[in-house]
Amino acid sequence: MNLDSVRKIADAVLYEGYILYPYRASAQKNRSRWQFGVVMAPGYAAADPSETSFTRAECVLEHSGQPTVRVLLRFLQVQRRTGDGDSSAAEIWDEAVEREVEMAADAAALFGDGVTQEFTVEGGEDREEDVVRRREPLAGLVSIRAAEVRGPWRAVKLQVRVENRTDLGSVPQRREDALPTSLIAAHTIITVDGGKFLSMTDPPEWARPAVAECRNEGGWPVLADPDGLVVLSSPIILYDHPELAEESAGELYDGTEIDEILTLRTLALSDDEKAEARATDPRAAALLDRVESMDPQVMARLHGTLRSPHPAAPAGPAAEPPVLTEAGETSVPWWDPDADASVSPDTDSVAIGGRPIARGSLVRLRPGARRADAQDMFLVGRVAEVQAVLYDVEDKPYLAVSLAGQPDEDLRIAHGRFLYFSTDEVEPYEAEVAQ
Repeated sequence: MNLDSVRKIADAVLYEGYILYPYRASAQKNRSRWQFGVVMAPGYAAADPSETSFTRAECVLEHSGQPTVRVLLRFLQVQRRTGDGDSSAAEIWDEAVEREVEMAADAAALFGDGVTQEFTVEGGEDREEDVVRRREPLAGLVSIRAAEVRGPWRAVKLQVRVENRTDLGSVPQRREDALPTSLIAAHTIITVDGGKFLSMTDPPEWARPAVAECRNEGGWPVLADPDGLVVLSSPIILYDHPELAEESAGELYDGTEIDEILTLRTLALSDDEKAEARATDPRAAALLDRVESMDPQVMARLHGTLRSPHPAAPAGPAAEPPVLTEAGETSVPWWDPDADASVSPDTDSVAIGGRPIARGSLVRLRPGARRADAQDMFLVGRVAEVQAVLYDVEDKPYLAVSLAGQPDEDLRIAHGRFLYFSTDEVEPYEAEVAQ
């Protein structure tokens, strides 16, 4: 099975937050590292209840009778770099080495006692001129278990457990001293032959009780391929079928930032700051080289894109008018004004409390409890005039309104500065009903 596309997603997980902008060891935000998927040695985890020494992934798998499950555990081993004298590497910095552990369980094992496999990762020390890179030995265990799902279905609840079993000797007092004996950004790629994984977020009705019984700790399993043959259990919660944006030219190690903004900010670093970043980590140096070599075409791709959740309409003069699919979706992208030419915010109406509400109607505002804006408390009971009836991408109506009696409301209307409410957050204005 070709896992290249899944590995790309997993690599983004592996290096999420590895080194944050401005990519310098002296930056305060890079002083506290390794936040995702840290599996500590059991001695330290026992002393600090906020840490854990294991992860557990559970999901539901339907099968043909003879399934084989394969597990690929991936994590980073900390490589602590120190230097001597006045060299640029004199400051302590934690690099990382990628590690993988593979194992499999056939049908006999899955329907029996399962499979357990211990693993070790060697420590070591490398010296290069005045730089020393040191790695601590690691030990761990991966187990695969399965329990049959009750009912007439050929399905099992699969469990993959990863444990750090590194013997510390003496327990470190500080987290940073315990990190070299940890599994960093640990995650698993689980594949199946002779079966199919079910979505944990949208399972079929018959599998919902079994899915509800699954217990996941330190990760969340999502479908990682279109056929349900691969699951990625990640310490960062993802949706099913995650993808990397095609416009992203490379890893920026900060998934919460927008590529274009982060790229421009990186280019704005001073020469001295860039030199320090290059000396901090080889991956930071490669990132700076890539960002500085971007041509205008690559930069333009970062500026933005539109994606439709529906198939695009055929191109060319021979294109046919939009038609509805069996699922009731249009072949025209949802953001295209032609997607539904029948929608008219100025003339559409919606029934609320048995009355048609359209542009010009007066309503009384009743903001719902699900709103998080504290300013809404000042709008409860206020009268507003409907300026448009709108629909979201799921065809649910909502209203654009302006407050009645405000001295500057005409200016707000001219600039399209409206307030927006669901139809269950307003009621017809009583004075209008009396008319």
